[in-house]
Amino acid sequence: MDIRKLNENEQVPLSLLLLADPSQKIVEEYVARGQCFVVEADGSIIGTYVLIRTRPETIEIVNIAVAEHYQGKGIGKRLVHHAIQEAKSLGIRTIEIGTGNSSVNQLALYQKCGFRITGVDRDFFIRHYDEEIFENGIQVIDMIRLSQDL
Repeated sequence: MDIRKLNENEQVPLSLLLLADPSQKIVEEYVARGQCFVVEADGSIIGTYVLIRTRPETIEIVNIAVAEHYQGKGIGKRLVHHAIQEAKSLGIRTIEIGTGNSSVNQLALYQKCGFRITGVDRDFFIRHYDEEIFENGIQVIDMIRLSQDL
């Protein structure tokens, strides 16, 4: 399973990206500003992430998603590590990621990959999303921000 940058002539794996972010408008906005990477299995894209530059020497993983039937197999971890290596190859000094307050599995994964919690963007999902989002039986309200110095 190789991870590669999505080619310009390829369609963005929107259905996968919407697993991690329910707003098509927001997803399309950051995909247009960033670089999309994908991983394939059996001829289909099964995982993806998007990187955007946010400040000089800083890049953010703004979406990372794995097809539901491939989750729990280490693919998300491989995508995170690939993003870190990609950032290093670009001379980036800091990589960031954010996730919902109820994203228990994602918070554990990111910390296992070397990210540290740097803050909370209170009411992020209330301000930026029209509909309420629930995960693990908890309303997603705040964005937990994490980063890693490279």
